[in-house]
Amino acid sequence: MTWPVLYSFRRCPYAMRARLALLASETPCALREVRLAAKPAAMLRASPKGTVPVLVLPDGAVMAESLEIMDWALARHDPLHWRPGTRPDLIARNDGPFKYHLDRYKYTTRYQSDALHHRAEALHILHGLEVALHSAPFLHGAQPGMTDAAIAPFVRQFAATDPDWFATCALPRVQAWLEAFLALPLFARVMARVAPWCEGDAPVLLG
Repeated sequence: MTWPVLYSFRRCPYAMRARLALLASETPCALREVRLAAKPAAMLRASPKGTVPVLVLPDGAVMAESLEIMDWALARHDPLHWRPGTRPDLIARNDGPFKYHLDRYKYTTRYQSDALHHRAEALHILHGLEVALHSAPFLHGAQPGMTDAAIAPFVRQFAATDPDWFATCALPRVQAWLEAFLALPLFARVMARVAPWCEGDAPVLLG
């Protein structure tokens, strides 16, 4: 194994942020796109919990948490200066209450939930993000950083659940921030479509 191997799923926000950090850190990486309904045996051997992302290093070490992958990649090399100014408080709020309400807004059948209640609760959290963006276009200032990359994929998912409604929300800074982040060439690279991986396939490099 020449490079680290990343098991990923294109639309998963956790996998998105791992891919963003790996590309931002210029870490060469073999990408293995996963079918969630038919997870590869090699991925399950590396991480039996069966969720993406999973990063397998050449020495066999395994990372199966997206923030761990981001931290590892950016500690290794940070040419875009993504790490300084990271906001663990905003990331924790995203990964905790915002993700809780996002799931119950987006997947009402799965959770038997009140979509409008959870949408309102998630919106309240986004108003906090609106305040955090009061003085700059990104959470890290003039340029995006790790906090932006860790949060934007989840806000993207929230906005895409009902784009017409989201466009009417009184969140001008959040809306502009999300639009600017999604327009980054780096984001376009992490969202490139890749065929699902099968054992024996030739390596496909991330990005």
